Amino acid sequence: MIQTASDSLDPWGALARLREAGPLVHCITNYVAMDVTANALLAIGASPAMVHAREEAADFAGISRALVINIGTLSPPWVEAMEMAVERATALGTPWVLDPVGAGATPYRTGVAGDLARRKPAVIRGNASEILTLAGEVGGAKGVDSTRTPEEAREAASELARSLGCVIAVTGPVDHVTDGTRTLSVHHGHEMMTRVTALGCALAGVTGAFLAVEPDSLHAAAYALAFFGLAGEMAASGSIGPGTLRVRLMDALYILDTQADKEIRIEPVG
Repeated sequence: MIQTASDSLDPWGALARLREAGPLVHCITNYVAMDVTANALLAIGASPAMVHAREEAADFAGISRALVINIGTLSPPWVEAMEMAVERATALGTPWVLDPVGAGATPYRTGVAGDLARRKPAVIRGNASEILTLAGEVGGAKGVDSTRTPEEAREAASELARSLGCVIAVTGPVDHVTDGTRTLSVHHGHEMMTRVTALGCALAGVTGAFLAVEPDSLHAAAYALAFFGLAGEMAASGSIGPGTLRVRLMDALYILDTQADKEIRIEPVG
């Protein structure tokens, strides 16, 4: 493992704790992502719950170890359920993840993403465009007029993390994770993963699983990115295309704990 600025990084230990705990992760996610997210959580050792009804969202958040909110397929009843679940999780101190899918595409979607971002998530995970949109919506002047380069996204992510008091994970060819003070880069993944829908959404679910067992949100997000990316690399080896990779990814997540000889590429930035 590449050493980072913090000697306390222990990705394999966190994975072992996740598998021992089997945490219940409550996901309010989109229709496209439900299957792959649930199976990714099962494969890595967590217990998924796909619960979005207003009548039980808060109750389920109350018994879960982590909550994941994904705004991919929005509707007003779902937004209400998200707000109720977030309120319960926040009251109980349960960590939660926001995946602001498509933020910037429409005023409604952008407004919902911005409102949820203000409700104290532990981690916000998105691509550069989504994070830059949020930065312009809730974090100040950076973002909406950006050229959306990785460098600008990283700077905006740091400012957004400081503004919101949370961890921002920006995914791309190299992932960047920051709490506004510390920043880590994660060098894992494979280009073919971009050809399979909802893998980013599944990554948000896995991030919730690591938050359930790792109190440092920066480390939890970095571990999720690293292990999901490593599984993608393993799955891509021998895959003939995206369909094969999707199936092999679940197998790779399942056998991660047998791969402890592999290097985890997490590095400090700055």
